[in-house]
Amino acid sequence: MKVARTIAELRESHAKLEKPIGLVPTMGNLHQGHLNLVRRAKSKTSSTIATIFVNPMQFAPNEDFSSYPRMLEEDAEHLRNLGVDVLFAPHDDEMYPSGKTNHTNVVVPNITNTLCGRSRPTHFDGVATVVTKLFNICQPQIAFFGEKDWQQLTVIRQMTSQLDIPVQIEGVPTVRHEDGLAMSSRNQYLTGVEREIAPTLYKTLSYLANTALERIDDLRKLESEGTHLLSDAGLSPDYVAIRDQDSLQETQGVTKNLRVFGAAYLGKARLIDNVPVR
Repeated sequence: MKVARTIAELRESHAKLEKPIGLVPTMGNLHQGHLNLVRRAKSKTSSTIATIFVNPMQFAPNEDFSSYPRMLEEDAEHLRNLGVDVLFAPHDDEMYPSGKTNHTNVVVPNITNTLCGRSRPTHFDGVATVVTKLFNICQPQIAFFGEKDWQQLTVIRQMTSQLDIPVQIEGVPTVRHEDGLAMSSRNQYLTGVEREIAPTLYKTLSYLANTALERIDDLRKLESEGTHLLSDAGLSPDYVAIRDQDSLQETQGVTKNLRVFGAAYLGKARLIDNVPVR
């Protein structure tokens, strides 16, 4: 596996890769969810590029950018064992040579100011900007993203479509622990007691998903019920929302394409998850 730390090195390696090329963008600290993205990419493409870059543009000043776990050597070994062809792991100044405040932003309208975007107002601008750069640098034919970050996946799909970027976006189902907790790099922030509470988010969203069609005309009240369930379990809810999974907008009386979204704080961790209404 070639490890490229600069754009020039990546492009030199890219020229030698067989197409189609699959891209798996990550911020490192890899878990089985990330590795499942790599496995999917390997099964669908001839060559695979993985990226590890803790993107400063998607962190607010009060968030965990400086403390976010960075373990490049361990992550590289996982990727090497899975047969990744190229790992692109640039430094901040390689991606943002003029600094992040002087960099051109990619802004996706309408779907970035709701759900996670309400409490993280600049987050998705940073995501859209760095993913656009990675698409331009790595020039994949297919890019793979986890469905746990459904809003991020939706933002990237809309951005790619509206900017006519020739990359197919494939969502990959969430990988969970046996108790239902979605795998996340931030789960390691949880204490032992918090780890026992954390699966309540998935259980609550699943309950709402199983109940939504029976209470299709009362979704806002159902959301409120979910918020109280999380609070009673010891989490601090950010939001619980039942939305159209494509537009991320509120619906009432609509029975197709619904998804239940939730985010909650638990100690130092911010947990997110989503469950489809079937």
